[in-house]
Amino acid sequence: MSASAPKPEILAAFEAAKGFMPVDEGLALYAAAVEAGRLGLPLLEVGTYCGRSTVLLADAARAAGVTALTVDHHRGSEEQQPGWDYHDPETVDPEIGLMDTLPAFRRTLHKAGLEDHVVAFVGRSPQIAALWRAPLGLVFVDGGHTDEHAGADYEGWAPHVAQDGLLVIHDVFPEPEDEFTGQAPYRVYLRALESGAFTEVSATGSLRVLRRTGTGI
Repeated sequence: MSASAPKPEILAAFEAAKGFMPVDEGLALYAAAVEAGRLGLPLLEVGTYCGRSTVLLADAARAAGVTALTVDHHRGSEEQQPGWDYHDPETVDPEIGLMDTLPAFRRTLHKAGLEDHVVAFVGRSPQIAALWRAPLGLVFVDGGHTDEHAGADYEGWAPHVAQDGLLVIHDVFPEPEDEFTGQAPYRVYLRALESGAFTEVSATGSLRVLRRTGTGI
Protein backbone atom coordinates (compact mmCIF):
# COMPACT_ATOMS: atom_id res chain seq x y z
CA MET A 1 0.00 0.00 0.00
CA SER A 2 1.30 3.45 -0.90
CA ALA A 3 2.08 5.81 1.95
CA SER A 4 -0.17 8.25 0.11
CA ALA A 5 -3.18 5.92 0.23
CA PRO A 6 -5.51 5.81 3.25
CA LYS A 7 -5.83 2.70 5.35
CA PRO A 8 -8.93 0.57 4.59
CA GLU A 9 -10.73 1.75 7.73
CA ILE A 10 -10.22 5.41 6.79
CA LEU A 11 -11.40 4.84 3.24
CA ALA A 12 -14.43 2.99 4.65
CA ALA A 13 -15.22 5.93 6.94
CA PHE A 14 -14.93 8.30 3.97
CA GLU A 15 -17.29 6.19 1.88
CA ALA A 16 -19.78 5.80 4.73
CA ALA A 17 -20.08 9.54 5.33
CA LYS A 18 -22.69 11.69 3.60
CA GLY A 19 -21.16 13.71 0.80
CA PHE A 20 -20.55 14.01 -2.91
CA MET A 21 -16.85 13.33 -3.50
CA PRO A 22 -16.13 10.17 -5.51
CA VAL A 23 -13.40 7.80 -4.37
CA ASP A 24 -10.85 8.69 -7.06
CA GLU A 25 -11.03 12.36 -6.13
CA GLY A 26 -10.84 11.45 -2.45
CA LEU A 27 -7.66 9.48 -3.04
CA ALA A 28 -6.15 12.45 -4.88
CA LEU A 29 -7.11 14.75 -2.01
CA TYR A 30 -5.57 12.36 0.51
CA ALA A 31 -2.32 12.17 -1.45
CA ALA A 32 -2.19 15.97 -1.59
CA ALA A 33 -2.84 16.20 2.16
CA VAL A 34 -0.08 13.71 2.92
CA GLU A 35 2.35 15.69 0.79
CA ALA A 36 1.31 19.04 2.27
CA GLY A 37 1.51 17.61 5.80
CA ARG A 38 5.29 17.36 5.39
CA LEU A 39 5.47 21.15 5.68
CA GLY A 40 4.42 20.82 9.31
CA LEU A 41 1.56 23.29 8.93
CA PRO A 42 -2.23 22.90 9.39
CA LEU A 43 -4.41 21.59 6.57
CA LEU A 44 -7.62 23.57 6.03
CA GLU A 45 -10.80 22.91 4.10
CA VAL A 46 -13.64 25.27 3.32
CA GLY A 47 -16.91 23.37 3.11
CA THR A 48 -17.27 20.67 5.76
CA TYR A 49 -20.81 19.42 5.06
CA CYS A 50 -20.98 16.06 6.92
CA GLY A 51 -17.24 15.43 7.12
CA ARG A 52 -16.67 13.09 4.19
CA SER A 53 -13.48 14.82 2.98
CA THR A 54 -12.57 15.91 6.52
CA VAL A 55 -11.90 12.27 7.36
CA LEU A 56 -9.15 12.16 4.74
CA LEU A 57 -7.58 15.47 5.77
CA ALA A 58 -7.73 14.53 9.44
CA ASP A 59 -6.04 11.19 8.94
CA ALA A 60 -3.27 12.80 6.87
CA ALA A 61 -2.92 15.48 9.53
CA ARG A 62 -2.72 12.87 12.28
CA ALA A 63 0.09 11.06 10.43
CA ALA A 64 1.99 14.33 9.96
CA GLY A 65 1.51 15.52 13.53
CA VAL A 66 -0.44 18.60 12.43
CA THR A 67 -4.08 19.68 12.75
CA ALA A 68 -6.88 19.61 10.19
CA LEU A 69 -9.08 22.70 10.18
CA THR A 70 -12.52 22.82 8.63
CA VAL A 71 -14.77 25.81 7.99
CA ASP A 72 -18.54 25.74 7.45
CA HIS A 73 -21.68 27.47 8.72
CA HIS A 74 -23.41 24.06 8.49
CA ARG A 75 -26.61 25.53 7.02
CA GLY A 76 -25.89 24.07 3.59
CA SER A 77 -24.89 25.72 0.33
CA GLU A 78 -27.31 26.85 -2.34
CA GLU A 79 -27.80 23.52 -4.10
CA GLN A 80 -28.41 21.66 -0.80
CA GLN A 81 -31.51 23.61 0.17
CA PRO A 82 -35.05 22.12 -0.01
CA GLY A 83 -36.26 21.81 -3.58
CA TRP A 84 -32.79 21.27 -5.07
CA ASP A 85 -31.27 18.03 -6.35
CA TYR A 86 -28.60 17.82 -3.63
CA HIS A 87 -30.98 18.32 -0.72
CA ASP A 88 -30.97 15.61 1.96
CA PRO A 89 -33.99 15.86 4.30
CA GLU A 90 -32.04 14.03 7.02
CA THR A 91 -29.83 17.09 7.41
CA VAL A 92 -32.73 19.37 8.40
CA ASP A 93 -33.14 20.31 12.07
CA PRO A 94 -36.84 19.52 12.69
CA GLU A 95 -37.11 22.07 15.48
CA ILE A 96 -36.11 25.10 13.43
CA GLY A 97 -36.66 23.82 9.90
CA LEU A 98 -33.17 24.74 8.69
CA MET A 99 -30.30 22.54 7.58
CA ASP A 100 -27.78 21.65 10.26
CA THR A 101 -25.01 19.31 9.15
CA LEU A 102 -22.94 19.81 12.31
CA PRO A 103 -24.36 16.77 14.18
CA ALA A 104 -23.71 14.49 11.17
CA PHE A 105 -20.19 15.89 10.87
CA ARG A 106 -19.46 15.18 14.52
CA ARG A 107 -20.77 11.63 14.18
CA THR A 108 -18.55 11.10 11.13
CA LEU A 109 -15.43 12.16 13.03
CA HIS A 110 -16.36 10.17 16.11
CA LYS A 111 -16.92 6.97 14.15
CA ALA A 112 -13.59 7.43 12.39
CA GLY A 113 -11.74 8.08 15.68
CA LEU A 114 -10.48 11.43 14.41
CA GLU A 115 -12.09 13.99 16.72
CA ASP A 116 -8.80 14.90 18.39
CA HIS A 117 -7.17 15.81 15.10
CA VAL A 118 -9.70 18.34 13.82
CA VAL A 119 -10.61 21.89 14.80
CA ALA A 120 -13.98 22.88 13.34
CA PHE A 121 -14.83 26.52 12.74
CA VAL A 122 -18.60 27.06 12.63
CA GLY A 123 -19.30 30.26 10.75
CA ARG A 124 -19.04 31.93 7.39
CA SER A 125 -15.78 31.54 5.55
CA PRO A 126 -15.05 35.26 4.90
CA GLN A 127 -15.59 36.15 8.56
CA ILE A 128 -13.23 33.43 9.75
CA ALA A 129 -10.65 34.14 7.05
CA ALA A 130 -10.59 37.80 8.07
CA LEU A 131 -9.34 36.70 11.50
CA TRP A 132 -6.75 34.22 10.22
CA ARG A 133 -3.05 35.18 10.28
CA ALA A 134 -1.03 31.93 10.11
CA PRO A 135 0.42 30.02 7.13
CA LEU A 136 -1.28 26.82 5.97
CA GLY A 137 0.17 23.75 4.30
CA LEU A 138 -2.99 23.06 2.32
CA VAL A 139 -6.20 24.91 1.53
CA PHE A 140 -9.04 22.84 0.07
CA VAL A 141 -11.78 25.00 -1.48
CA ASP A 142 -15.05 23.07 -1.52
CA GLY A 143 -17.67 25.53 -0.30
CA GLY A 144 -20.41 27.42 -2.10
CA HIS A 145 -20.68 27.22 -5.89
CA THR A 146 -21.58 30.80 -6.71
CA ASP A 147 -18.97 33.30 -7.89
CA GLU A 148 -19.59 35.28 -4.71
CA HIS A 149 -18.87 32.39 -2.37
CA ALA A 150 -16.17 30.56 -4.33
CA GLY A 151 -14.41 33.85 -5.03
CA ALA A 152 -14.54 34.88 -1.38
CA ASP A 153 -13.14 31.50 -0.30
CA TYR A 154 -10.23 31.94 -2.69
CA GLU A 155 -9.58 35.54 -1.69
CA GLY A 156 -9.84 34.76 2.00
CA TRP A 157 -7.72 31.64 2.19
CA ALA A 158 -5.40 31.25 -0.82
CA PRO A 159 -3.05 34.02 0.39
CA HIS A 160 -2.35 31.91 3.49
CA VAL A 161 -1.02 28.92 1.51
CA ALA A 162 2.67 28.62 2.41
CA GLN A 163 5.40 28.47 -0.21
CA ASP A 164 5.36 24.91 -1.65
CA GLY A 165 1.97 24.38 0.00
CA LEU A 166 -1.05 23.17 -1.96
CA LEU A 167 -4.29 24.79 -3.07
CA VAL A 168 -6.90 22.15 -3.91
CA ILE A 169 -10.12 23.12 -5.68
CA HIS A 170 -13.12 20.81 -5.98
CA ASP A 171 -15.98 20.77 -8.50
CA VAL A 172 -13.99 22.32 -11.34
CA PHE A 173 -16.18 21.86 -14.40
CA PRO A 174 -15.05 23.77 -17.50
CA GLU A 175 -18.17 23.09 -19.58
CA PRO A 176 -20.76 25.91 -19.75
CA GLU A 177 -23.64 23.49 -19.16
CA ASP A 178 -22.24 22.96 -15.65
CA GLU A 179 -22.73 26.64 -14.81
CA PHE A 180 -24.63 25.97 -11.58
CA THR A 181 -22.41 23.25 -10.11
CA GLY A 182 -18.91 23.96 -11.28
CA GLN A 183 -18.30 27.09 -13.31
CA ALA A 184 -17.53 29.28 -10.28
CA PRO A 185 -14.88 26.85 -8.97
CA TYR A 186 -13.54 26.64 -12.54
CA ARG A 187 -13.19 30.43 -12.63
CA VAL A 188 -11.40 30.33 -9.27
CA TYR A 189 -9.06 27.69 -10.67
CA LEU A 190 -8.27 29.89 -13.69
CA ARG A 191 -7.80 32.87 -11.41
CA ALA A 192 -5.30 30.97 -9.28
CA LEU A 193 -3.26 29.99 -12.34
CA GLU A 194 -3.41 33.49 -13.80
CA SER A 195 -2.19 34.99 -10.52
CA GLY A 196 1.26 33.54 -11.08
CA ALA A 197 1.26 32.26 -7.50
CA PHE A 198 0.19 28.70 -8.29
CA THR A 199 1.26 25.93 -10.67
CA GLU A 200 -0.99 22.98 -11.46
CA VAL A 201 0.19 19.64 -10.09
CA SER A 202 -2.61 17.25 -10.98
CA ALA A 203 -6.21 16.87 -12.13
CA THR A 204 -8.45 14.00 -11.03
CA GLY A 205 -12.08 14.22 -12.11
CA SER A 206 -13.23 17.65 -10.93
CA LEU A 207 -10.37 17.98 -8.39
CA ARG A 208 -7.43 20.27 -9.17
CA VAL A 209 -4.24 20.36 -7.12
CA LEU A 210 -2.03 23.45 -7.42
CA ARG A 211 1.25 24.25 -5.70
CA ARG A 212 2.24 27.64 -4.33
CA THR A 213 5.31 28.52 -6.40
CA GLY A 214 5.06 32.32 -6.62
CA THR A 215 4.19 35.40 -4.62
CA GLY A 216 1.17 36.70 -6.54
CA ILE A 217 -2.49 36.91 -5.44
